[in-house]
Amino acid sequence: MRVLVVEDEQVLADTIAVGLRRESMAVDVAYDGDSALEHAGVNDYDVVILDRDLPGVHGDDVARALVDKSYNGRILMLTASGQLEDKVEGLSLGADDYMAKPFAFAELVARVRALARRAAPPLPPVLKRNGIVLDPANHTVERDGRDIPLTPKEFAVLEVLMRANGTVVSAEGLLEKAWDENADPFTNVVRVTVMTLRKKLGEPPIVHTVPGAGYRL
Repeated sequence: MRVLVVEDEQVLADTIAVGLRRESMAVDVAYDGDSALEHAGVNDYDVVILDRDLPGVHGDDVARALVDKSYNGRILMLTASGQLEDKVEGLSLGADDYMAKPFAFAELVARVRALARRAAPPLPPVLKRNGIVLDPANHTVERDGRDIPLTPKEFAVLEVLMRANGTVVSAEGLLEKAWDENADPFTNVVRVTVMTLRKKLGEPPIVHTVPGAGYRL
Protein backbone atom coordinates (compact mmCIF):
# COMPACT_ATOMS: atom_id res chain seq x y z
CA MET A 1 0.00 0.00 0.00
CA ARG A 2 1.32 3.46 -0.90
CA VAL A 3 0.32 6.55 1.06
CA LEU A 4 0.95 10.28 0.61
CA VAL A 5 1.07 12.35 3.81
CA VAL A 6 0.39 16.05 3.18
CA GLU A 7 1.07 18.07 6.32
CA ASP A 8 2.87 21.40 6.80
CA GLU A 9 3.91 20.61 10.38
CA GLN A 10 7.06 18.73 9.40
CA VAL A 11 7.59 16.96 12.72
CA LEU A 12 4.03 15.64 12.67
CA ALA A 13 4.26 14.68 9.00
CA ASP A 14 7.51 12.79 9.51
CA THR A 15 6.18 11.10 12.65
CA ILE A 16 3.09 9.87 10.80
CA ALA A 17 5.26 8.63 7.94
CA VAL A 18 7.57 6.68 10.26
CA GLY A 19 4.61 5.08 12.02
CA LEU A 20 2.93 4.05 8.77
CA ARG A 21 6.16 2.60 7.43
CA ARG A 22 6.31 0.41 10.51
CA GLU A 23 2.89 -0.86 9.39
CA SER A 24 4.51 -1.98 6.10
CA MET A 25 3.18 0.94 4.07
CA ALA A 26 5.21 2.87 1.51
CA VAL A 27 4.93 6.53 2.45
CA ASP A 28 5.86 9.78 0.70
CA VAL A 29 5.59 13.17 2.39
CA ALA A 30 4.63 16.62 1.08
CA TYR A 31 4.79 19.73 3.26
CA ASP A 32 2.61 22.02 1.13
CA GLY A 33 -0.19 21.91 -1.42
CA ASP A 34 1.99 22.48 -4.48
CA SER A 35 4.24 19.55 -3.57
CA ALA A 36 1.18 17.39 -2.89
CA LEU A 37 -0.15 17.95 -6.40
CA GLU A 38 3.29 17.26 -7.88
CA HIS A 39 3.53 13.95 -6.00
CA ALA A 40 -0.01 12.93 -6.99
CA GLY A 41 0.74 13.77 -10.61
CA VAL A 42 3.65 11.35 -10.66
CA ASN A 43 2.66 8.52 -8.32
CA ASP A 44 -0.48 6.47 -7.75
CA TYR A 45 -1.41 6.50 -4.06
CA ASP A 46 -3.95 4.26 -2.38
CA VAL A 47 -4.62 6.90 0.28
CA VAL A 48 -3.80 10.61 0.55
CA ILE A 49 -3.74 11.92 4.14
CA LEU A 50 -4.45 15.60 3.62
CA ASP A 51 -4.24 18.53 6.01
CA ARG A 52 -6.70 21.29 5.07
CA ASP A 53 -4.76 24.37 6.21
CA LEU A 54 -1.73 24.17 3.92
CA PRO A 55 0.64 26.86 2.66
CA GLY A 56 0.63 27.50 -1.08
CA VAL A 57 -2.26 25.60 -2.55
CA HIS A 58 -4.88 25.17 0.20
CA GLY A 59 -5.79 21.63 1.22
CA ASP A 60 -9.35 22.17 0.02
CA ASP A 61 -8.06 23.08 -3.44
CA VAL A 62 -5.81 20.00 -3.43
CA ALA A 63 -8.87 17.86 -2.70
CA ARG A 64 -10.86 19.57 -5.46
CA ALA A 65 -8.03 19.06 -7.94
CA LEU A 66 -7.72 15.36 -7.15
CA VAL A 67 -11.47 14.83 -7.39
CA ASP A 68 -11.68 16.77 -10.67
CA LYS A 69 -8.98 14.52 -12.12
CA SER A 70 -10.87 11.42 -10.94
CA TYR A 71 -7.84 10.39 -8.90
CA ASN A 72 -7.99 6.74 -7.87
CA GLY A 73 -6.61 7.27 -4.35
CA ARG A 74 -8.85 7.82 -1.35
CA ILE A 75 -8.62 11.11 0.57
CA LEU A 76 -8.46 11.25 4.36
CA MET A 77 -8.61 14.80 5.67
CA LEU A 78 -6.60 15.20 8.87
CA THR A 79 -7.01 18.65 10.37
CA ALA A 80 -7.49 20.73 13.51
CA SER A 81 -10.91 21.84 12.24
CA GLY A 82 -13.09 19.28 14.01
CA GLN A 83 -16.47 20.98 14.18
CA LEU A 84 -19.41 19.28 12.52
CA GLU A 85 -19.72 21.95 9.83
CA ASP A 86 -16.01 21.57 9.02
CA LYS A 87 -16.40 17.82 8.62
CA VAL A 88 -19.45 18.27 6.38
CA GLU A 89 -17.57 20.80 4.26
CA GLY A 90 -14.50 18.58 3.97
CA LEU A 91 -16.52 15.56 2.93
CA SER A 92 -18.49 17.65 0.45
CA LEU A 93 -15.21 18.54 -1.25
CA GLY A 94 -14.75 14.88 -2.11
CA ALA A 95 -12.84 13.56 0.89
CA ASP A 96 -13.62 9.94 1.76
CA ASP A 97 -12.98 10.33 5.49
CA TYR A 98 -12.21 13.06 8.02
CA MET A 99 -10.22 13.00 11.27
CA ALA A 100 -9.62 15.87 13.69
CA LYS A 101 -6.37 16.55 15.53
CA PRO A 102 -5.32 15.41 18.04
CA PHE A 103 -5.91 11.78 17.05
CA ALA A 104 -5.03 8.27 18.14
CA PHE A 105 -2.47 6.80 15.76
CA ALA A 106 -4.05 3.34 15.94
CA GLU A 107 -7.31 4.83 14.68
CA LEU A 108 -5.50 6.60 11.85
CA VAL A 109 -3.92 3.30 10.74
CA ALA A 110 -7.31 1.56 10.88
CA ARG A 111 -8.95 4.29 8.81
CA VAL A 112 -6.17 4.28 6.21
CA ARG A 113 -6.47 0.51 5.81
CA ALA A 114 -10.27 0.75 5.59
CA LEU A 115 -10.00 3.35 2.84
CA ALA A 116 -7.46 1.29 0.93
CA ARG A 117 -9.86 -1.66 0.95
CA ARG A 118 -12.40 0.40 -1.00
CA ALA A 119 -10.97 -0.74 -4.28
CA ALA A 120 -12.62 -2.25 -7.31
CA PRO A 121 -13.50 -4.96 -6.54
CA PRO A 122 -13.71 -4.40 -2.78
CA LEU A 123 -11.11 -6.33 -0.82
CA PRO A 124 -11.69 -8.24 2.44
CA PRO A 125 -9.92 -7.11 5.63
CA VAL A 126 -8.07 -10.46 5.82
CA LEU A 127 -6.49 -11.82 2.63
CA LYS A 128 -6.41 -15.56 1.94
CA ARG A 129 -4.78 -17.39 -0.97
CA ASN A 130 -2.94 -20.69 -1.46
CA GLY A 131 -2.94 -21.49 2.26
CA ILE A 132 -1.65 -18.01 3.16
CA VAL A 133 -3.64 -15.86 5.57
CA LEU A 134 -2.49 -12.25 5.77
CA ASP A 135 -4.05 -9.94 8.36
CA PRO A 136 -2.98 -6.32 7.70
CA ALA A 137 -4.60 -4.94 10.86
CA ASN A 138 -2.72 -7.32 13.18
CA HIS A 139 0.31 -7.53 10.90
CA THR A 140 0.35 -11.33 10.93
CA VAL A 141 0.94 -13.96 8.25
CA GLU A 142 0.20 -17.67 8.47
CA ARG A 143 0.75 -20.52 6.04
CA ASP A 144 -1.31 -23.61 6.71
CA GLY A 145 -1.68 -22.50 10.33
CA ARG A 146 2.04 -21.80 10.83
CA ASP A 147 3.08 -18.28 11.82
CA ILE A 148 5.46 -16.63 9.34
CA PRO A 149 7.52 -13.73 10.79
CA LEU A 150 8.22 -11.18 8.05
CA THR A 151 10.03 -7.86 7.87
CA PRO A 152 7.87 -4.81 6.99
CA LYS A 153 9.05 -4.86 3.36
CA GLU A 154 8.48 -8.61 2.98
CA PHE A 155 5.02 -8.15 4.45
CA ALA A 156 4.30 -5.27 2.04
CA VAL A 157 5.44 -7.28 -0.99
CA LEU A 158 3.32 -10.27 0.02
CA GLU A 159 0.30 -8.01 0.53
CA VAL A 160 0.70 -6.51 -2.94
CA LEU A 161 0.98 -9.97 -4.51
CA MET A 162 -2.07 -11.25 -2.64
CA ARG A 163 -4.12 -8.21 -3.61
CA ALA A 164 -3.20 -8.89 -7.25
CA ASN A 165 -5.33 -12.05 -6.97
CA GLY A 166 -3.17 -14.27 -9.14
CA THR A 167 -2.19 -11.72 -11.77
CA VAL A 168 1.45 -10.89 -12.49
CA VAL A 169 2.97 -7.88 -10.71
CA SER A 170 6.05 -6.40 -12.33
CA ALA A 171 9.16 -5.50 -10.35
CA GLU A 172 8.33 -1.87 -11.08
CA GLY A 173 4.83 -2.39 -9.70
CA LEU A 174 6.19 -3.89 -6.50
CA LEU A 175 8.68 -1.05 -6.18
CA GLU A 176 5.90 1.50 -6.61
CA LYS A 177 3.55 -0.07 -4.07
CA ALA A 178 5.94 -1.39 -1.40
CA TRP A 179 8.69 1.26 -1.45
CA ASP A 180 8.56 5.06 -1.30
CA GLU A 181 10.04 7.58 -3.73
CA ASN A 182 13.47 7.33 -2.10
CA ALA A 183 13.95 3.78 -3.38
CA ASP A 184 16.57 3.39 -6.10
CA PRO A 185 14.88 1.76 -9.11
CA PHE A 186 18.24 0.51 -10.38
CA THR A 187 19.01 -1.69 -7.38
CA ASN A 188 18.06 -5.36 -6.97
CA VAL A 189 16.09 -4.68 -3.79
CA VAL A 190 12.87 -6.15 -5.21
CA ARG A 191 14.55 -9.37 -6.32
CA VAL A 192 16.32 -9.80 -2.97
CA THR A 193 13.13 -9.14 -0.98
CA VAL A 194 11.14 -11.61 -3.07
CA MET A 195 13.90 -14.18 -2.62
CA THR A 196 13.88 -13.87 1.20
CA LEU A 197 10.07 -13.85 1.24
CA ARG A 198 9.93 -17.02 -0.84
CA LYS A 199 12.38 -18.71 1.53
CA LYS A 200 10.41 -17.75 4.64
CA LEU A 201 7.12 -18.96 3.16
CA GLY A 202 8.64 -22.41 2.74
CA GLU A 203 7.92 -25.34 0.47
CA PRO A 204 6.36 -25.81 -1.94
CA PRO A 205 7.18 -22.35 -3.33
CA ILE A 206 4.14 -20.20 -4.02
CA VAL A 207 5.77 -16.95 -5.13
CA HIS A 208 6.62 -17.59 -8.78
CA THR A 209 8.87 -15.60 -11.08
CA VAL A 210 7.39 -14.95 -14.51
CA PRO A 211 10.43 -14.34 -16.78
CA GLY A 212 10.39 -10.89 -18.33
CA ALA A 213 7.15 -9.97 -16.58
CA GLY A 214 7.40 -10.05 -12.80
CA TYR A 215 6.04 -12.15 -9.95
CA ARG A 216 2.82 -13.99 -9.19
CA LEU A 217 1.37 -15.70 -6.14
